[in-house]
Amino acid sequence: MNGQVSAKMGGQMAAALAGGRREPAAPSPGWRPVGGGACGQLVRGFDWAATSLGPMAQWPAGLRSTVELVLNSPIAMVLMWGPDHIMIYNDAYAIVAGGRHPAALGGSVPLIWPEVWDWNQAVLEAGFRGEPREHRGAHLVLERNGVPEDVWLDLYYSPVRDGGQVGGVLGTVVEISDRKQAEQALRTSQDRMAAIFGQASVGLAELALDGRFRRVNGALCQMLGRERDELLVLHMDDIIHPDDMDENRRRVARLVADGTPFTLEKRYRKPDDSWVWISSSMSRLDDEQGQPLALIAVKTDITERRRVEVALRDLNDTLEQRVGREIAERDKAEAALRQSQKMEAVGQLTGGVAHDFNNVLQIISGSLQMLSQQLDEDALARKRLGMAVAAVERGAKLSSQLLAFARRQPLQPVVADLGRLVTNMDELLRRALGEAIDIVTIGGSGLWNTLVDPGQIENVILNLAINARDAMGGAGRLTIELGNAVLDEYYVNNLLDVASGQYVLLSVSDTGCGMAPEVLERAFEPFFTTKAEGEGTGLGLSMAYGFVKQSRGHIKIVSEPGQGTTVRIYLPRSMQAETLEAAEASSAVSGGSETVLVVEDDAGVRGVVVDMLQALGYRVLQAEDAQHALQVLQDDATIDLLFTDVVMPGPLRSTELVRQAREKLPDLAVLFTSGYPQDAIVHGGRLDAGVELLSKPYKREDLARKLRQVLQARSQAMQQRRRQQEMESRDRLLPPQPVLPHHGSLRVLVVEDNPDSLEMVCELVGMLGHTVTGVGDGERAWTLLEEQGFDILFTDVSLPGISGIELARRALRGGCARRIIFSTGYGKDAVEQLDFSASLLRKPYDLADLQAALDMPL
Repeated sequence: MNGQVSAKMGGQMAAALAGGRREPAAPSPGWRPVGGGACGQLVRGFDWAATSLGPMAQWPAGLRSTVELVLNSPIAMVLMWGPDHIMIYNDAYAIVAGGRHPAALGGSVPLIWPEVWDWNQAVLEAGFRGEPREHRGAHLVLERNGVPEDVWLDLYYSPVRDGGQVGGVLGTVVEISDRKQAEQALRTSQDRMAAIFGQASVGLAELALDGRFRRVNGALCQMLGRERDELLVLHMDDIIHPDDMDENRRRVARLVADGTPFTLEKRYRKPDDSWVWISSSMSRLDDEQGQPLALIAVKTDITERRRVEVALRDLNDTLEQRVGREIAERDKAEAALRQSQKMEAVGQLTGGVAHDFNNVLQIISGSLQMLSQQLDEDALARKRLGMAVAAVERGAKLSSQLLAFARRQPLQPVVADLGRLVTNMDELLRRALGEAIDIVTIGGSGLWNTLVDPGQIENVILNLAINARDAMGGAGRLTIELGNAVLDEYYVNNLLDVASGQYVLLSVSDTGCGMAPEVLERAFEPFFTTKAEGEGTGLGLSMAYGFVKQSRGHIKIVSEPGQGTTVRIYLPRSMQAETLEAAEASSAVSGGSETVLVVEDDAGVRGVVVDMLQALGYRVLQAEDAQHALQVLQDDATIDLLFTDVVMPGPLRSTELVRQAREKLPDLAVLFTSGYPQDAIVHGGRLDAGVELLSKPYKREDLARKLRQVLQARSQAMQQRRRQQEMESRDRLLPPQPVLPHHGSLRVLVVEDNPDSLEMVCELVGMLGHTVTGVGDGERAWTLLEEQGFDILFTDVSLPGISGIELARRALRGGCARRIIFSTGYGKDAVEQLDFSASLLRKPYDLADLQAALDMPL
């Protein structure tokens, strides 16, 4: 019965819903409601005979009395009568109905409010069962004015009886939308203020009127070095400096009394008993009656500003001192700019010259070496040939020194023990310096490791030793001292491109003639020398300077006339274990029968290289550029090694050639060559991880030895891959083994591109008793994984080059790691939906978290 509308009223309601309004019918005799305002007039003039209620004269007493009540009530009321739920309401309800009025009068509830019929149906069914209903704060979506509208209502429904039976339901409506929206706006404002309070970069605090902390934000906790819970049990007097307390109390008392805000600079004690200067602006929070509720403080850390102010006061004795300091700072900046511009200009010049010059030297050198294989025993010819080869080597050394000064040398750094390196150079130094030079080596105990290119640092030491020999006139004492050193902020403050921290110190001292101040000032300039013409190029110290700077170190000369010279080189400390590399074989080199593709744009260089390789027994293919090389690779799948120049013309770069070549031939070995590799395979002054480079010009022996080294590494990698595939096939046939918890030392590879984080993690893992190796990128990590294998790969997700996830996938696939631990600051989203098992250690973490992650079963 509920929800059904009689056919009799269908046309009338359709007209009402369409917005039409009938002319009032002629008044019928009998009862009429009195009053009721505008809705009363509409009710009296309505044609009720067209509805299921019938003419007014026939309405039962219960309906009449209720209609009188509804129409004359100042509160919004609506009467829903009979099986068709015919609506009769008053002027107050007409406002609630909005655009539905006046069509809603005399209409059926399901037709007038179809969008909330489910709600109304339940209410009406309960009412007609004689059950009252009350709904406070009901949230409905009504289309009162043609668009959906969120409405909040207090609703009260009462059954209306007529002759003992329920004839209708009386609804009392109190709209509270404005109040609800205001409450929501207040909550939104409060949430916004709480977010602003919590995330503000300045310190914020709410204090009780007696000065106790009631609410603090994270910035203030960080500023004071205390946890939130710790501050919330403190009074501000507990941490204010005694000298600042009286003034602060006086200001706060006045603020509480009359609301006068103030700003005061004062000191707060941190947990380590140090003091932090804070600028605190305090105001009073009042209620609606103007009574104080709390104190609000905005705090800014001004410790650095106060330190600077004190320093300025100490240095502000005279105007001349201030002007002198400004001039010195300006001169320093201008000197840095000039040095940077000079280095950039020299770098561009030497780079272009080195590329072409080294190509020329390579042609000459290769031709001379090939000629030496064919030359008979003519002594004079061999003497001239030797002179030519020596000239080529001098030219190559000159080019190398220019690149070193300009910081364009492709370094291949390894973790090294400088003490061991200097010891291994002892015989070389004694031969170079002669018996009249007394060489003294002083090595400190517990010498740190450093990351350095061994060949380049050996050249630096040798050059410094030869300079010292010349300064001592061939007789005297050369002292090489090694030790650990710390460069603090005070020391590096006036230096360019030098970071504070831990360094390994290499000091080379002589008892020679020393340097005058004007000579010392120009000592690092290229081609500057005090030697006679023909006795030196003036590139030894400049080469050392460029190499040390490119290695992120620091070099300093201390010298006085007649007092000798000391050159101090500081190289950054490395937290990783020393890299022990097998020494190169000194026996005669050998060739091979593999297929080598030579890619070189210079026809002369290409011809010499092809001849050298063929003489060594290799099958040689050649290409003039990268595009041509790809075609050769496409036609011949038997190529074992790609030997390519780094810098070539054409749109396809050498690195892209390598990538596409390895897509076709995954086991292809690659050896780069260049006289100046630019930025293609060298980044941050260092050769990219996993890249093999043979710098031009090179000897036949160097080429042969490097080729065998690269091809042997390829062979080992292929064998390891085959063994791993065999192991995987075997493991698939074996029943699963139980996983046992691990106890004892683990071999852990840490991969983290942030140097500080890498150092910290390596120290923590080492403290837990494990063997740790650290690298800064995925490429070097993959090389170590393939060579050594580890129990645990501990890696960041975001890495330069290979991502941490891809690195982990390769390590597990290749059997190079038994378990993966991801360390990330992005949370679980960064490693969700992995196709392999891994642990997650979210940054920041403490030592206990790290130990728990490492102690999980392998």
